[in-house]
Amino acid sequence: MTEKAILDRSVSESAVDRQQQLVVAVVYVAVVFMAVLDTTIVNVALPTIAREYRVNADDVSMVSIAYLVSLTVFIPVSGWWGDWIGGRRALLAAVGMFTIASALCGLSANLDHLVAFRVLQGIGGAVMTPVGLAMLFRVYPPSERVRISSVLAMFTALAPASGPILGGLFTSYVSWRLVFFINVPIGMAVFAYGAIALANHRPAHPGRLNVVSLALSGLGLGATMYGVSEGPSRGWSSLSILFAIVVGIAALALMVVVELRAPNPLVDLRLLRNRLFAATTGVYGFGSAAYIGALFLASVFFQDALEISAAQSGFLTLPSALGVMAGGQIVTRILYSRIGPRRIAVSGLVLVFLMMMTMAQVTGDTSVWRISMVMFGLGLGVSFAFIAAQGASMATLGKAAIGRASSIFNAGKQLGGAIGVATFSTILAAQGHVHQLVGSEKLDLKGYHIGFIAAGFMALVGVAVAITISDGDAVDTMRQRR
Repeated sequence: MTEKAILDRSVSESAVDRQQQLVVAVVYVAVVFMAVLDTTIVNVALPTIAREYRVNADDVSMVSIAYLVSLTVFIPVSGWWGDWIGGRRALLAAVGMFTIASALCGLSANLDHLVAFRVLQGIGGAVMTPVGLAMLFRVYPPSERVRISSVLAMFTALAPASGPILGGLFTSYVSWRLVFFINVPIGMAVFAYGAIALANHRPAHPGRLNVVSLALSGLGLGATMYGVSEGPSRGWSSLSILFAIVVGIAALALMVVVELRAPNPLVDLRLLRNRLFAATTGVYGFGSAAYIGALFLASVFFQDALEISAAQSGFLTLPSALGVMAGGQIVTRILYSRIGPRRIAVSGLVLVFLMMMTMAQVTGDTSVWRISMVMFGLGLGVSFAFIAAQGASMATLGKAAIGRASSIFNAGKQLGGAIGVATFSTILAAQGHVHQLVGSEKLDLKGYHIGFIAAGFMALVGVAVAITISDGDAVDTMRQRR
């Protein structure tokens, strides 16, 4: 082969690689938006669903819990599944399942059907997000991961911020069924585009499925997530909640023992020996606990205490998404290559802490402008932490480990968000969060303020983890292409 032919072939392969980077990025952004949006948009519609199906509030909460439990249970198997059949087929199958399940949810005739279809949604969401992240990090070199992470963080933050707005608008003015149907056109478009444009990703053949680990992880994560999600409403002293948590923790502990001895582990916990991956996963988990939990708490605070509508509450949290967008530009264009991920993640989580301390001072007399600025600061701080953590997370891992690593990374994020929501729900329940007028018409906001302080301290725990990030380990991600 001549030198010119070799050069032409190299240019052609480079063009194909660039095209696949764009395709994978578009598909992944869409699936992340769908998956994250689905965790928040439904909550606003639950009271209306309860009235239509003539069930009580405790029963209808299973619509959210079924999705979260299913999502968490099936995340661990996603890495193995993607490696076994190939990223393209695994991703398209998951998108197809999620889309069909969304349509079935919208068509549900009763609560039992809706809960069952939410389980199917959770399976699709559990697979498509980590498999998509693994594909993304395989086609993007470390030097470009920070730039693409800023785009991902924007949609990760936009979805939970816009969920209450869309849910409120759909439920108030059209039908609660639209909160599920909204996924259908997006999912169909993503599936069609991915089927045409995504390149085949050769399966890695990771070995036989570890059925024992799958059973233990499913039982452990499912029982723990159920206990954490239902604990605030049923009471932490409830025998069913205590039993679920004890069984869940015991199963997870046994799974750790099994996995560390297995030649082909389902969840490769040995990856957590990698200090950069362990630290960034911890930052993402604690950051998610503070952020997702704070958005939940703020939504309840605005509607129950300040007595504004669901749609208005959503618009009041929207500045957090604008903060994420602004933060993404600052991190990727100015800070990351100059100072590295450690100081960015630390400063971002410190900012989250300060914003939560400010929210703990908000009263019924606080101006909307001030609250909006706090929400903007929350998004700015979260974007610093998330982009730094995600961009650096797999810098020292080989491509063969990325599939398993992405499932652990996403599981940490999901568990963090669930723990944050459960913690703040418990605080509100303990304090009696239904607003009261006291004396001179001052609102009793103690429970909300304690919740915001707790969110701030979750961010401080994240700071302690972020300090352990080594910029030296992440040096390849700091050499960004211009």
